[in-house]
Amino acid sequence: MRLLCIATLLLCFTPVAAAQSSAATQVAPVAPPAASTSLPPITDMDVVAVSGMQPGPGMWRVSKGDHVLWVMGTLSPAPKKMVWISRDVEATIAASQLVMKSPGASVDSDLGVFRSALLIPSLFKARKNPDGATLKDVLPPDLYARWQVLKLKYIGRDAGIEKWRPIFAANELYEAAVKKSGLATSGIVSPVVDKAAKRHDVKIVSPIVRLKVEDPKKAIKEFSGTALGDVECFRKTLDRLETDLTGMTLRANAWAIGDIEALRELPYDDQNRACIRAMLEASVAQKRGLDTLPQKIEAEWLATAENALRDNTSTFALLPISELLKPDGYLAKLQAKGYEVVAP
Repeated sequence: MRLLCIATLLLCFTPVAAAQSSAATQVAPVAPPAASTSLPPITDMDVVAVSGMQPGPGMWRVSKGDHVLWVMGTLSPAPKKMVWISRDVEATIAASQLVMKSPGASVDSDLGVFRSALLIPSLFKARKNPDGATLKDVLPPDLYARWQVLKLKYIGRDAGIEKWRPIFAANELYEAAVKKSGLATSGIVSPVVDKAAKRHDVKIVSPIVRLKVEDPKKAIKEFSGTALGDVECFRKTLDRLETDLTGMTLRANAWAIGDIEALRELPYDDQNRACIRAMLEASVAQKRGLDTLPQKIEAEWLATAENALRDNTSTFALLPISELLKPDGYLAKLQAKGYEVVAP
């Protein structure tokens, strides 16, 4: 079966139920730093996320001859209260023979459902720092002081999270800040696409790189005792929350109204790259060949896209919009192979 929890630990920096705990747990309060501590200012939200009916971005057109791949760029986070006007995408899906979901990876195991469920306590343990260390123990003092301010602002006085590894604590903080800012990390595009494909009986494929863990219990135990180079991931997450929440909302609004030029003009330093790198460069990941995972995912998507363009007159696909705007992104690589690419 697919073990999404293990995939979270070994592959990527995304939240799943078994890798998080509720921020509502109230334990002993953590005192904020003294007034004399020098801290960077936290930029409050000046921009309100749009709401109501919004068109979203147009679709990129990739073609060879009369075969077309229509690609919609997704963005996370997006405005939580927007209602996506999806009629153009739904019409495209209805006229297509295939829908391609966003690329990714999964970890499989020979364990059954019951035995997999028994791993959940180990997953919770793996989320914590080795040897009972706390964030105060593993972070530089200036970074920990910044964490306390942001934690109090977005999570509250949760003592349990102080035992988490920096990468998981940073993710929890990011999710809480995004939610408080009127944004959502998922749930806007994918459910609509799935329903449209099902309604029109269009086949869905997911360009997924599947990896098998022979002994997941051993992998989790090994991960639990492995130190991660995740302080940079933690620092970049704090940097972004202190300086980029307004920019994050501007990007979300630009995506919602379909302003591609505004998205091009609003670059940002994505902390996820540092967080993914911290995971993939861990010895437990390298031993299992996961350090080359991004390249494998890209190759899988490109192969699936080329097959779709060869076999179908019309295909609809989803990709993170960052990939569509990058000069060396997935579509740029298709263009280099001779496909015609037209932006919306």
